[in-house]
Amino acid sequence: MNKVFLIHGFEGSPNGGWRPYLMAELNARDVYACALSMPSPEKPLLSEWLQEIRRHVEKNPDDALYLVGHSLGGTAILRYLERYNDKNIKGVVLVSTPCEKTQNRKIDNFLESDFDYETIKSRGSAVAIIHGVDDPWVPVANAKHVAEKTQGKLILIPNGKHLNDSSGFRELPECLEVLLEMMVQKEHHVCLGG
Repeated sequence: MNKVFLIHGFEGSPNGGWRPYLMAELNARDVYACALSMPSPEKPLLSEWLQEIRRHVEKNPDDALYLVGHSLGGTAILRYLERYNDKNIKGVVLVSTPCEKTQNRKIDNFLESDFDYETIKSRGSAVAIIHGVDDPWVPVANAKHVAEKTQGKLILIPNGKHLNDSSGFRELPECLEVLLEMMVQKEHHVCLGG
């Protein structure tokens, strides 16, 4: 079964922004979708966030999993892929994701070292990056860098800002679309004996 886990960002919550929209749209298509509640969102610790993702991945060993992260949630997914080689993670979508240190010191522990993109790529998960062209918190250069390093699909949203509640984003059809594309490609790949 296809399952999607959504990971919110710094100071975020499971039901903020476009997450309820995405879960409803996926559930309507018989895709299980759940937004995880990450520990201490105001003082996030990478080790705790990785443990929380790990807990959900390990509970679903026979399902095709897709991870969707907003902002720091996307950074956590990249760190997760660096560390764990779970064959059942078929795709990831990174929305407004920082890949270099920002002005926000509280998230430094997620961004202390460069990412090991070779390892991340070797995991074989499909990657898509969605980013607001005018993001005030995470420069669009971050998205272009991650897309280049992972050979991921880059989707830029004009006037998207940080693609969150305060930017007016209660829906993100681009995310739904790219997830459904990944699922179709995975099934097609299986049919071809891949």
